[in-house]
Amino acid sequence: MSMGWAAAGFALFIWWFSTGAILCAVKHADRFGRRAHLRAVALGLPLFVAGLGGFWWSLGEASTTGVYVAFLSALAVWGWVELAFLTGVITGPVAQPCPPEVPEWERFIRAWGTIAYHEMLLAGLVVAMGLLAWGAANPFGFFTFALLFAARISAKLNLFYGVRKINVEFLPTPLSHLPSHFRIARLNWVFPISITGLTAATWFWLERLAGANSPAETAGYALLAALTALAALEHWLMVLPLPDEKLWRWMLPAPRPQRSDIKTSEDAHGL
Repeated sequence: MSMGWAAAGFALFIWWFSTGAILCAVKHADRFGRRAHLRAVALGLPLFVAGLGGFWWSLGEASTTGVYVAFLSALAVWGWVELAFLTGVITGPVAQPCPPEVPEWERFIRAWGTIAYHEMLLAGLVVAMGLLAWGAANPFGFFTFALLFAARISAKLNLFYGVRKINVEFLPTPLSHLPSHFRIARLNWVFPISITGLTAATWFWLERLAGANSPAETAGYALLAALTALAALEHWLMVLPLPDEKLWRWMLPAPRPQRSDIKTSEDAHGL
């Protein structure tokens, strides 16, 4: 049981730290323009390669170490793809704001166009990792990545159909058009399905955790249960008035001041 709590605490820390690290890298690049965005993605490429290598290595390692390597490897792959998205390097063919009062079907097509390449890359990775993990001794890397993918699709659908709270504070300049595709609403029909599914998935992992036959399974199912519970929490934060942005705001660099923001003293004008 102590190992399960340790794994859950580890998942919580990694969720907070990795989110902050990606946001920090993106916001820092945002201060210096397009080349800085490309440079951030290029510098992060070794993380992506290491994640793929770690995932491949972990497939045959049915040990506690193998489970943690699989978990961290899946997060490394996921993190690089998210970095590429947030910097505007891998997004979609639509980079313009959505005009107001467009039909719902057109808004959906436009919204899909803003993220199409990114989502297709994630879907391709899910399929490839699933095929590699089929029958493997340690499938926890695939479970982690597939869980993140499902939670992301759910979150994006909720943002499209409307939630009460949409935090756009951390959106970088390349994605400034995204909020025009979101909708503010008290509730939407997807949200109850999302929360029910994530809650059921959390319970499923907890059941597997209770019946774990080895320390490796204990660690793996605890990691998945904690990550799924965090995904559910992120969904709740879309409808609850809680200042979750404070978890990461203190880590981020201040925006680079524009020339129009710099006040010239009166003495400089000889007055």
